[in-house]
Amino acid sequence: MSIDTDAEPRRRIQRVRYELQRRELRVVRVEPRGGRFVAVTVQGDSLRTFESASFDDHVKLMLPDGAGGLQMRDYTPRAFDTERGELVLEFALHGEGPFTEWAAQARAGQALTVAGPRGSMVIPTDYDWHLLVGDDSAWPAIARRLEELPADARVQVLLLMPDAPAWPTRASAVPRFVASPEALAQALRDLALPPGDGFVWCAGEAQLMARLRDILLHEKGHPKEAMKVAAYWKRGATGYHARLDDDAPAR
Repeated sequence: MSIDTDAEPRRRIQRVRYELQRRELRVVRVEPRGGRFVAVTVQGDSLRTFESASFDDHVKLMLPDGAGGLQMRDYTPRAFDTERGELVLEFALHGEGPFTEWAAQARAGQALTVAGPRGSMVIPTDYDWHLLVGDDSAWPAIARRLEELPADARVQVLLLMPDAPAWPTRASAVPRFVASPEALAQALRDLALPPGDGFVWCAGEAQLMARLRDILLHEKGHPKEAMKVAAYWKRGATGYHARLDDDAPAR
């Protein structure tokens, strides 16, 4: 493992790199998390060396494609326990796709191959304020972040989903739910960013995330060094995952 930091002492972002590992695991528990989500816990001795330092890390899940190859998707490590050799993955049960279908029928004893993460971008928890924005694909990362924030953290949450499973948090956070991409964009426009040094994290569908990035950069003037905007999926594409660092207008 290696760590890089920038030069600013209080607000440095740590980038942690790991040796890439592929792990052959078995399902040990499947737990409903509200009507739209399910948590699948996998176990294996190789997870005793598992590392994930950031709430929005991703691991690559692999399943046979039925033709001798593998189908792969990125998912957030929702929680992990190296002593027990366990990793929790949370799935939104909606729409179609091989991993949604797999999670809907997952049972103890089934096999799953997991690789990664390759590294972490560790965002400090001591910012003056935090803003978390996303759709249900981003919920596992947002929930993990809410759980790790300290009691004095100021956090606002905007979610494109009808509701969310319960989550423990010490921070004072009340999520606002909206019903459409347009409503999420408008909610961000209407939101007054607090004074002070804050960090904005957004993830979800690619085109929508590009719109939100433009609102933050060009309408609100929030510095791009104090935000991370990621596309966790793209309408019409398969297995899409990208970070939107470019400040060009959305297309």
